[in-house]
Amino acid sequence: MAAYAALVSVLTIIDHIQNHPRLSISFDVDQLESLGKKVGFLLDFVENDTHGVVSRQVEVLESQIASAAYAAEDVIESHVVDQIQPACHRLQKIVKDEIAMLDLQAVIQDMDSIKKKVLEFKDEIGSNDDDIHPTSTTTSSSTPLITTGKNTMVGFEEHLFQLLDKLTVQQSNRQVIPIVGMGGIGKTTLAQNAYEDPLIVQHFDIRTWVTVSQKYNVKQLLLQLLSRQSCETDEHLLGQELHKMLWGRRYLIVIDDIWSIEAWEEVSRFFPDNNNGSRIVMTTRISNVATHFDSLLFELSFLDEDQSWKLFCKKAFGHAGCPSKLVDIGKEIVQKCKGLPLSISVIGGLLGRSHMTQEYWTYIAKDLISILNYGEDENCLSILSLSYNYLPADLKPCFLYMGIFPEDDVIRVSQLIELWVAEGFIKSNESQSLEEIAQGYINDLIDRNLILKHKSGSDGRIKFCKIHDLLRDLSLKLAQKDDFICVMEDIQRGTERGRRTVCNETIVQAENHESRVIDTLQLASVTRSLITSTNSRLSNNRLLRVMSFNVEPDENYLRWHIVDKVNMRYLAYNKYVVSSLVKLPSSMSVLWNLQTIYIEREIEAPPEIWEMRQLRHVTIWGLHLHDPPSQSRGQQEDGFALQNLQTLRSVINFVWSEEACKRVVNVRKLSIYYDDDSKWSIKDYSLYTIGKYLHKLERLQLLSFRSDNVLQKLTFPSSLKKLHLRNCKIHLEGLTVIGSLPNLEVLKLSRLSARESAVWNPVEGEFLRLKFLLIFDINLVKWNADNSHFPVLEKLFLVALGKLEEIPLDIGEIPTLGLIQVNYCSEPAAAMKIAEEQENNGNEELQVRVTFNRKAKLESFREKMKQLDDHIDFTRNNFHVETL
Repeated sequence: MAAYAALVSVLTIIDHIQNHPRLSISFDVDQLESLGKKVGFLLDFVENDTHGVVSRQVEVLESQIASAAYAAEDVIESHVVDQIQPACHRLQKIVKDEIAMLDLQAVIQDMDSIKKKVLEFKDEIGSNDDDIHPTSTTTSSSTPLITTGKNTMVGFEEHLFQLLDKLTVQQSNRQVIPIVGMGGIGKTTLAQNAYEDPLIVQHFDIRTWVTVSQKYNVKQLLLQLLSRQSCETDEHLLGQELHKMLWGRRYLIVIDDIWSIEAWEEVSRFFPDNNNGSRIVMTTRISNVATHFDSLLFELSFLDEDQSWKLFCKKAFGHAGCPSKLVDIGKEIVQKCKGLPLSISVIGGLLGRSHMTQEYWTYIAKDLISILNYGEDENCLSILSLSYNYLPADLKPCFLYMGIFPEDDVIRVSQLIELWVAEGFIKSNESQSLEEIAQGYINDLIDRNLILKHKSGSDGRIKFCKIHDLLRDLSLKLAQKDDFICVMEDIQRGTERGRRTVCNETIVQAENHESRVIDTLQLASVTRSLITSTNSRLSNNRLLRVMSFNVEPDENYLRWHIVDKVNMRYLAYNKYVVSSLVKLPSSMSVLWNLQTIYIEREIEAPPEIWEMRQLRHVTIWGLHLHDPPSQSRGQQEDGFALQNLQTLRSVINFVWSEEACKRVVNVRKLSIYYDDDSKWSIKDYSLYTIGKYLHKLERLQLLSFRSDNVLQKLTFPSSLKKLHLRNCKIHLEGLTVIGSLPNLEVLKLSRLSARESAVWNPVEGEFLRLKFLLIFDINLVKWNADNSHFPVLEKLFLVALGKLEEIPLDIGEIPTLGLIQVNYCSEPAAAMKIAEEQENNGNEELQVRVTFNRKAKLESFREKMKQLDDHIDFTRNNFHVETL
């Protein structure tokens, strides 16, 4: 795993040096060519000749390959840094150039020696190669996913029935319901299936979910329960806010993965007993925690033989079923998993992506037999490690990298992809961008059940993922073995050897530890990636490529020291702060290879940012840009534009001149903001150029507080798939322009200023591909729509429409529609009518949900509905009511 990642990284560095559009780095051309050939040979060996082979000889070879590749990285990047930083005298540079040539030649000789060992190894296996290991499986970005939003549950159907009964039985006192069992047994899956059951959604006024884990932070638990990201409020006030939110309402709280009674006592004091049937479901591995409560507990045991086989088939084949030729060997493999659902799911994911031959499956079965001698505690990790061993080489470092995230962390997929790219894990090809390749890896790891789909975005793409803590333990165990990742759980020796160092918040917060942590990190001169909760200049780390700070942006660092790390590819400050504007220095253009910058703070970028051609993703919470310099006469377009830039967020009050648009022609995600302070008219910002030049733009968000009708000035490219208009002034008849966009799938209209008594008359033939529609806080009075206007709509969200007279009943006739969510609207009665009509017509797929802001409004709604039709059944399966 370390070998593949390091070799791909070396090739990436060589490519960046040879093809950099702005810098000329002096290297001996023949040396780089020779090094590239040797790296390519070793990469081919790691990709194609070590797949599924677990032997001491292969481990030694891969370790030697990784060490040589690391040495190549160190020599090349040190030389690049020396040449870019202006501190050296000309004579010193000449001396350093000669030393670099000698060092690089030593690396080449070392790789040549390893190449000979590889050839000897290949000669040894000779014609028996096919018998020693199977052919590698491949990854693909277009791989169809068997994974669905809800985890597959097999064997616990009776438990689910009993749990649903326990949650809804007419006992008014608040009850705690524990679910206990070992890791990977299915506790969370059982709780999730109950939590998402339509009966439960309809029964409770409030549902909320919190994941605790071994190391917990009370404030973070309360924020989870309040569905908030962060705030400055202390624990006690947050607890009072939670108590107030729950008071008087029937609530369901799921506390997932709790390890101690102390954690329960920290938060339970804020859970009122409203004597109305509120419930708390708790999952734990610790029997003493489960038995602490004087209530019925659900103790999950291993699956039996039939249940195990059923789960395996679902994970490996979906609805297709197991081919008859593989049934016998398949059942033998499943038997080795000893009824543990997580192991069965992971092995099913492995074999579902493998060659469907008896020979290959027999090979897997032999490896499973070889680990039966492990103790019970190690057995699960051993089975899971088998799935890792048979991963294609390109997926291994990506899986191991999941260990950098805290236990039970919710991981943003776009951030994960940007990190993989910056780390150099992604091997390029001619037909896809690096991000598209990485998205394929995400899909593949989910399909193999090695990471979990957590939440999809409005466009249906996976937006957040998680990793089961047992699989995270596996990734860390393997990654730390070869210093691929070093997670600092304490001040420890050996940290300085890690290529990637993770410094968790817990160790930084410990008494007198922060200064010791910084001192330790100063020694880590070969570290390439640092994920930390400290905020220090770390001057010794001159070769850092990834810097991710889980603290507020440091104004001093951004103003003066950002240029110290000229090798940096990824810089992120992941905590928001409201403060004064920070101006980045003009010298930041020396960051020759910066790809991603993510800062949750208002920033003014220097004009030199337009020269940084390696930029791929710029996400700044308030980005002030200068106009780009004019294109020089005779300058080629390729050398003029930021060809790699795909993401640009959130740009404030920027004039989109033709010159500017030509610089960002490949941007796919764009967020722009216009405040009401400027004296300019919206037309002065040249928004028409966006549709004229940005032909690859897929996602656009526009936030405008101007008084102009934005749709009269803004044009849209036909490539647009997702559009979000916020706080803009528009005329609803102008939505015809948006409706004609041929690829639009997601439309969000939020707090738009329309005319008084606004009427929206959609036109047939528009919005032909729209799947998701949100209308939020608009003074819309009439919406004259039917099933012909949004023919493939899947989800409809209507929020805070206080003037809307009625939801069009014909909307329910759209055959693809699966969800109507109505929140805080003045006349939600039509939603009930739609639910009733569609259920009577046999449409059981459509779900209708109505949320009220006050319980009194809910009671008023019920009375009104009874006046209209006193036989209405509020417990029908496809209709749900909540209060918030």
